[in-house]
Amino acid sequence: MTPDLIILADTIHTMDELHPGQPVQAVAISDGLIAAVGSRQDAGQWQQTDTQVVDLGNATLTPGLVDCHIHPVFGLDLTVGADLNGAATLKDVLTVLRAEAGHDGGWLRGWGLNPNAFGSVQLHRSVLDRVSGEQPAFIRLFDGHSALANSRALELAGIHGSYDFDQASEVVCDADGVPTGLLLEAAAMELVQRHIPQESFAQRKARLGELLRDFARSGLTGGHIMDHSEESAALFQALEAEGELPLRLRSAPWCMPGSGEATWKELARSIGTGGRRWSVEAIKLFVDGTVDNGTAWLYEPDVQGQSTAPFWPRPEEYSAAVRYFASRGIPTATHAIGDAGVDHVLEALESLCHVVPGDVLRRTVHRIEHIETVPDELVERFRGAGVVASMQPTHCTHYSMADHSDNWSTRLGTERAGRAWRCRDLRDAGVTLGIGSDWPIAPFEPLPIIADAQLRRRSGQPDQQPIAPSQALTAIQALEGYTSHAAKAAGLWDVSGSITVGKRADFTAFELDPLTTAPDEFAASSVLGTFVDGEIQFMLERLA
Repeated sequence: MTPDLIILADTIHTMDELHPGQPVQAVAISDGLIAAVGSRQDAGQWQQTDTQVVDLGNATLTPGLVDCHIHPVFGLDLTVGADLNGAATLKDVLTVLRAEAGHDGGWLRGWGLNPNAFGSVQLHRSVLDRVSGEQPAFIRLFDGHSALANSRALELAGIHGSYDFDQASEVVCDADGVPTGLLLEAAAMELVQRHIPQESFAQRKARLGELLRDFARSGLTGGHIMDHSEESAALFQALEAEGELPLRLRSAPWCMPGSGEATWKELARSIGTGGRRWSVEAIKLFVDGTVDNGTAWLYEPDVQGQSTAPFWPRPEEYSAAVRYFASRGIPTATHAIGDAGVDHVLEALESLCHVVPGDVLRRTVHRIEHIETVPDELVERFRGAGVVASMQPTHCTHYSMADHSDNWSTRLGTERAGRAWRCRDLRDAGVTLGIGSDWPIAPFEPLPIIADAQLRRRSGQPDQQPIAPSQALTAIQALEGYTSHAAKAAGLWDVSGSITVGKRADFTAFELDPLTTAPDEFAASSVLGTFVDGEIQFMLERLA
């Protein structure tokens, strides 16, 4: 063995479930793969004249962190204009938007608007009209599934009443049939978006490149992208033409209501396409929307009488789409937030054993994304169906509250809000649980997310009451969600997710040990570096 690189660290968590072995403090890499693991003494025997050695001292090394649910390209559109994530009251919202309107002569745009900031005030175009003047305004809510447009934007888009869509989208209107400005789901938002001037390709490439570098600096070595388009492919290709992407990206294009076998065939053809560090590997579907805007699919209506309908008006067509892809060995990931939505997806996946050959079914991973509120019987069905759960702990800790006074909890009522983000119950049931951020819906930095998964509150805010604390993950479970379970959630456990000879040499180096450090302290600590294919993607300046 002639290693290209040897990495030394006082603590190395291999996450190797099959070969836990002795304590490891050295890893050798050759041709982008792990060639050996062992002690510092072993490393001295591996080292050759031209071997690079990186000694991280008392740092901790783990398999590379992978975010199981992100939207880097789609997020470019969702993060234009004023950042409203920190706006806790309506006064805050208006202050930020006034400042944005003051130096923008075109469209007034914003993102990250939390409906809790409006309090008892209705989400209505008139609120934006106060600050926008003659500017058209389009403000995205934090859930990514809804937006608020002002009167001028509705006029430019020719929106004067309700619309009929092939999916569960809505131009919300008042009792007189006049649009309120609230637009629910993609088809409704697109009516306004198509009138907004677009950035140039060069501008978007530059923004995406910087975002991916930020991902690497945060500790990420990979991400499961829950969207894909021709533009995504062009952007990744352009960035790779200038050098390597700083992390691995696994994309899943959307399959939407109203599509049929012709569309499904085209989507299937995209599977396996890609570049050096990005590829299209799954299909993303939606079975419902969000609790916050009344478009989730629940067994019983929310307190406002909403969230009773599926995203696919004919849910049997969703099931047919899943069968089409599954029978061809193509993984699926379905957005399902409400109990009825999760139930339907499980039913569709459970039925595959009758129509898909066993060998195809065993090697194909199917996932449910989000899973915000479910009863006990649905938790138990995950394992039997072999379905992966993909969840975002900070959706719980950032957007709900222990006293159920937030919009999400208020809409659901106490019983269903008490079933919030059942991460621990799913793990205890033996279910694979991948963890992610859903950026830009929530911040992408993985260390605070790993901490929040254990705390069930925002890290760094010890006075905040934990939300459903029985659902807290252990430190090892939280780390597994970004490493070994992230690999399993992508069907990649044979090539990644642990520091094992023969697997990809993707690593994250930490200032503090994620398994022994108090979560609040860990969330505030530093990532020292990331490696992909055994190559340094980011290294803290003091170590470089």
